[in-house]
Amino acid sequence: MAANRYVEQRHVHGRSALALTHARGRQTSAAEVAQPATAQANGADPIRQATEQWRAERPDLDPSPMAIFGRIARVFAFQRRAQAAVHQPQGLTHAGFDMLANLRRSGAPHRKTATSLAESSMISTGGITFRMDGLEAAGLIRRVRDPEDRRVVYAELTDEGRALIDQAIEAHLEMEQDLLESLSAREQQELARLLAKVERALVEHLENPDPGRAT
Repeated sequence: MAANRYVEQRHVHGRSALALTHARGRQTSAAEVAQPATAQANGADPIRQATEQWRAERPDLDPSPMAIFGRIARVFAFQRRAQAAVHQPQGLTHAGFDMLANLRRSGAPHRKTATSLAESSMISTGGITFRMDGLEAAGLIRRVRDPEDRRVVYAELTDEGRALIDQAIEAHLEMEQDLLESLSAREQQELARLLAKVERALVEHLENPDPGRAT
């Protein structure tokens, strides 16, 4: 496993400077950060417990979908905790990281409109402008007007923003690899395939609800 790395954000004259430091000695792993404190301590599995209880109380029902969606919800919650532990020392929120990553992966000149950011990111449209304000105040993005249409405003990565997200994505991917180390590469690919299949089914269900189903 690669050594854990941390990006430290320091503020100089109201702006941030980056310092990449290597952890010395044993550090708490991302998997340990995400570990449920109570369920893991006594070996209990709350998802299995819930489905078994429903089978006992309502044998006429099939609670097996709970085993899937409950597990997805718990995995997401633990991943967010692990992500926060990695990004908070960098001064980044989940939304801030998503926005900077969106701009960085889009390629040069690393700029997008608020609408484009909302359509291609993991954050909702409602808070895009608010988040842009915060990132701009931190010197991580700048607002740039389209020279051909002054009504169009882009969010563009600054050099400092690019440096921060380049270091943050390294730590982020290292954390996620750490969380998935119990799965082989083939298992990870199969899991990703199955989750994509579930996602497509959910989108299809929401976009084309069964007209005969009660709402």
